[in-house]
Amino acid sequence: MLEEETAAPLDFDGWVCPVPLRDSPNIVMAHGGGGAMSGELIEHLFLPAFGEAADAALGDSAVVELGGSGRLAFSTDSFVVKPLFFPGGTIGELAVNGTVNDLAMAGATPMVLSTAFILEEGTPLSDIGRVAGALGAAALKAGVKLVTGDTKVVDRGSGDGVFVNTSGIGVVRDGVDIRPERAAPGDVVIVSGDIGVHGIAVMSGREGLEFGTTVTSDTAPLNGLVAAMLDTGADIHVLRDPTRGGVATSLNEIGSAAKVGVEIVERDLPIPQAVQDACGLLGLDPLYVANEGKLLAILPAGDAAKVLAAMHGHEYGHDATVIGSCVEDHPGVVVAKTGLGGNRVVHLPLGEQLPRIC
Repeated sequence: MLEEETAAPLDFDGWVCPVPLRDSPNIVMAHGGGGAMSGELIEHLFLPAFGEAADAALGDSAVVELGGSGRLAFSTDSFVVKPLFFPGGTIGELAVNGTVNDLAMAGATPMVLSTAFILEEGTPLSDIGRVAGALGAAALKAGVKLVTGDTKVVDRGSGDGVFVNTSGIGVVRDGVDIRPERAAPGDVVIVSGDIGVHGIAVMSGREGLEFGTTVTSDTAPLNGLVAAMLDTGADIHVLRDPTRGGVATSLNEIGSAAKVGVEIVERDLPIPQAVQDACGLLGLDPLYVANEGKLLAILPAGDAAKVLAAMHGHEYGHDATVIGSCVEDHPGVVVAKTGLGGNRVVHLPLGEQLPRIC
């Protein structure tokens, strides 16, 4: 019989849990992933701490009434993507497109942006110049002006090269009422094109992975596409850009806000083969992988044909397709119909499969 060895004491301080404990007394990466833990951080820490000074929603953007003289949309976002440069983009255009798209998802025409840089001591000026050049070019393409900004420098080792914050203001069209609470049974769910591309592009750039073909980010300004959709006169209920947490997280948040069930059909999801292959290799679900140039639209089925026609005529919507619908059953729950004829629940994730993708 073998002698029993004395086990060394376990060093819990050195452990990294892939699914962080939800009662952690400290911030973990999942708190910034856009999933359940992000929501809990806002609901149970920030909102109580802010008190009556806070709006109860604290969403990606807010529509502000101007006392009878119109409505403005306001949004702010911070970008900490790693690496700074990835296939198809940089943190520069990501910062512009992310805020432009948040404004567009409120039905607003983006007008002006602020931009603030947090720079780590020792970062090459050539890298900062490349980021700034990409940011300026993206603003021109999106048709917005950079009107104010700020720069801070932190000690070497206290940052990660370049972090960027952008805030934006846009004008909301008269008669437009776009918000997640308006999703209703019978509405269809449309996605504007291939999903999962941005997250895989960033991961390939971060880890030096190759998947047989180059996967490039889909980062793009969607305000022109949204304008074309609104021009149809359709009563669009919800718009959402499925960034952190992907399509799955966005649909869960919408279903919960509107108290409707959401059903999607897996075979109708536009997932490129390269993304399928990469997700299979990495053990990821494409539904949870981030996008930066795609949108989800929820609207009455009777308006779907004319909205799809408008989307197909735009460079960022030519592959738009219906992927599901809103239903009365299982309110707040997203269900996917599988290729085998069964159903699976698409849960709201705790955190994020791929952190720091925006």
